[in-house]
Amino acid sequence: MKQVVIIGLGKTGLSCVTYFRQRGITPLVMDTRENPPGKESLPADCRLITGPLDAEVLCSASLIVASPGIALATPALQAAQMAGVEIVGDIELFAREAKAPVVAITGSNGKSTVTTLVGLMAEQAGFKVGIGGNIGTPALDLLLQPADLYVLELSSFQLETTSSLQPAAAVILNLSEDHLDRYDGMAGYLAAKQRIFANAKHIVVNRDDAATLPPQHAYWQSFGLNSESYGRVQQDDGLWLSVDGKPVLSVAELNIVGAHNQMNALAAMALADAVGIPQAAQLTVLRSFTGLSHRCQFVRDVNGVRWINDSKATNVGSTLAAVAGVGESVQGRLWLLAGGQGKGQDFSPLQPLLANQIYRMVCFGQDAGILMELADNTQRVADLDEAVRSVAAEVQPGDWVLLAPACASLDQFRNFEQRGQRFADLVNAL
Repeated sequence: MKQVVIIGLGKTGLSCVTYFRQRGITPLVMDTRENPPGKESLPADCRLITGPLDAEVLCSASLIVASPGIALATPALQAAQMAGVEIVGDIELFAREAKAPVVAITGSNGKSTVTTLVGLMAEQAGFKVGIGGNIGTPALDLLLQPADLYVLELSSFQLETTSSLQPAAAVILNLSEDHLDRYDGMAGYLAAKQRIFANAKHIVVNRDDAATLPPQHAYWQSFGLNSESYGRVQQDDGLWLSVDGKPVLSVAELNIVGAHNQMNALAAMALADAVGIPQAAQLTVLRSFTGLSHRCQFVRDVNGVRWINDSKATNVGSTLAAVAGVGESVQGRLWLLAGGQGKGQDFSPLQPLLANQIYRMVCFGQDAGILMELADNTQRVADLDEAVRSVAAEVQPGDWVLLAPACASLDQFRNFEQRGQRFADLVNAL
């Protein structure tokens, strides 16, 4: 038999190696990095080739399993495709094997929160549930345990190489500019996301974001901030989450702040209903869930100043959502810490916030200069440490300080988690 080639090691690559070895196939692994993560866990009989991808090896493969981090436009992959080699990702392999229903979740922002919520709701209802994909456990590793339901977070990169997935319920939560260094404009990014709807039984859409509608515009339910379908209604004691106009949970009972998190809760409820998770289990989870690390996470109150860590805000859309989310609650001034690698985004949507809601934006990292040009109420510092020191010297009680960088972290950190942890450490040391 010809060779199966896995491109990209790490957690996902290792899950692919395990998958093939269980089926009596020893794959060849390629990685462009000299010392890829997971190298020490690779079985001895699996050959690893590092450095630039060898088109000749790829063209003679029987199957290529490409990491989501490798663009299909890479010349060596294009050559293999021209030679008739099938190229898939780990989600495609998962889709061909999975026997239980799948809830599939994508979008620019909120994916991890909604995936976690639906998974917890299923667990609360007594389902055996596998939660993973783009967060936590690689999809193929979920097949190692019996499950009644799978809940998958899927990135646009994963969807590019997936065609056999038949979700019981699927959603694109929202769409904002991201990964434009990989796609030829928003149309390519949207097309990749919309692959999630191809074989879906129940399609859930965000009615406040037209880009999330399926190409044929037929869908099962929608969520949004008015009173239709899954939405919100005003009661004497404030806003409530509602289903078809009927109030089901007071917004005051949610531990996750902001309109964007109310949208996340509504999306999770719709998906849970689509796969038969009882409403009682849904509401129990929504009352207890305090949010994910590095996503609008409250760090500490220091002398009446609240410090919020949203290091996961790696694009402009998620920064807009974070500012909107905390905006309703800020009594004093709002300080924004932003910067890093901008990935070719247009930062101009931040300008209205700088004119109205943000007292000052403190900019750091590789693209600080571009952010500085947006307005006059900006300040440039070398790094996150200096940003926290500088702001801490000026804040007053009632102020909020929000880390929502609108940029990737890779210029100064390993990942957004390390950036968020550094922020929390600095704040806790104040």
